[in-house]
Amino acid sequence: MPAVYTAAVPVDVSAEVIANTPLSSDYNVLALRAPAIAAAVAPGQFVMVKASTSHDPLLRRPFSVFEVLRDRTGAPTGISLLNKRIGASTGLLYAAQPGQRIACLGPLGRPFTLVDPPAQGWMVAGGVGLAPFAALAQALQRHGVAVTLFYGARRAAELFYLDFFRELGVTLVLATEDGSLGEAGRIVAPLDRHLTALDRQSPVTLYACGPEGMLAATANVAIRHRRPCQVSVERIMGCGMGGCYSCVVPMRGNDGVFRHVRSCLAGPVLPGDQILWE
Repeated sequence: MPAVYTAAVPVDVSAEVIANTPLSSDYNVLALRAPAIAAAVAPGQFVMVKASTSHDPLLRRPFSVFEVLRDRTGAPTGISLLNKRIGASTGLLYAAQPGQRIACLGPLGRPFTLVDPPAQGWMVAGGVGLAPFAALAQALQRHGVAVTLFYGARRAAELFYLDFFRELGVTLVLATEDGSLGEAGRIVAPLDRHLTALDRQSPVTLYACGPEGMLAATANVAIRHRRPCQVSVERIMGCGMGGCYSCVVPMRGNDGVFRHVRSCLAGPVLPGDQILWE
């Protein structure tokens, strides 16, 4: 069973909104000045944020750290969050203005484990599951690892940051359910074909984030091709620090014993082959 990640002590900061970049009528990227979090965070970790100072909404919401922002010298200055407006909390984050303060607690959770060359890193994202992969792509690139992004959404207008990944040198494989960009259908189908065509001697690790059905399908494909797969699970989190038990995931450890783990502590990044997918 994966160990709790303890490399950094989370800090609670009042983060200033640096910029709010709308991507569509529902998606935006929110940049926050939070140097202490930016200096400590690893790809795949998350923060708990609250845009309102009132009791409505009461709880913070978990967000994967999208990017680590840096100044001209490379020093970490803040983080960005990929947000989809679907409720009260995300609506406030969509409407946040520069200069506004956002309560931000982090970094939290267990990050992705980076591979080293000659292994490749294949990232698999569905919709807002793109959230942890800007930071991961940058980290893998600094490691000298070749990166491919398999990215699927309902339609072309919901595929974001493509130029960002191209400029990093990431190979893109795209799919849309309506066929408006890339392959028509779900992203796991081209992933399966690429794994089939890959030389068995070529090491590759899969990193996946998105809807649970996509994660389960990706994990099953990885098992079939005997490739390691790290998945970032999306669970409702009330506290993000293990106190509320709202984010449990059923897993079977290397010892074969069945357990429920709290994804905010043991994850959100977990080995895909050990999760008991429903």
